[in-house]
Amino acid sequence: MIRVLLADDHQLVRSGFRVILEMEDDITVVGEAADGAAAVDLALRLRPDVVLMDVEMPEMDGLEATRRIAAGGGPSVLILTTFDRDDYLFAALQAGASGFLLKNGTPEALTEAVRVLAAGDALLAPAVTRRVIAEFSTPRQRSPEPGVRLGELTPREHEVLVELAGGATNAEIATALHLGETTVKTHVSRVLMKLGARDRTQAVVLAYEMGVVRPSQG
Repeated sequence: MIRVLLADDHQLVRSGFRVILEMEDDITVVGEAADGAAAVDLALRLRPDVVLMDVEMPEMDGLEATRRIAAGGGPSVLILTTFDRDDYLFAALQAGASGFLLKNGTPEALTEAVRVLAAGDALLAPAVTRRVIAEFSTPRQRSPEPGVRLGELTPREHEVLVELAGGATNAEIATALHLGETTVKTHVSRVLMKLGARDRTQAVVLAYEMGVVRPSQG
């Protein structure tokens, strides 16, 4: 079973998510938090696979809660957001969120996103990917952080990173680069290791921040 923690300050929203998720045979909601501090505490105690995180909450907002959960090597965090606050989106990316979903999305999109994150992958909707590209493609290249071994990327790994930056799935990368999916998974794992990234989303952020990938490529 995929264990999910809900973090939102509106009880009706949490109840709605719970109903949607628990209609699935492979998903169960193990807890609910009405603020970020409670979300951090429950993430530590309940050990869910995925946390559904609202951004605007009392006591501690979802951005700080995401940062603390990610820093502690906790579960994947799925941010539920709208696009009227891009600063939230990019701050959450840098805080360690693994995925984003619109609150006006479909129930099917929500359950699929939970499964994707629980499998250890990351999720960026195409619209979000475009915004990430626009934000991180500005000329502000900076030095690699400790643990980021950019120079060790092979030419093939660089090609895989470019495809990741465009939001491609493993299957799409395999088709684009004429590789088997198993080979692609191996390349993706090596790219994440060399970039010191916890998942694909963080790899994309690092790639754009440091100018490794440019908008015309992604």
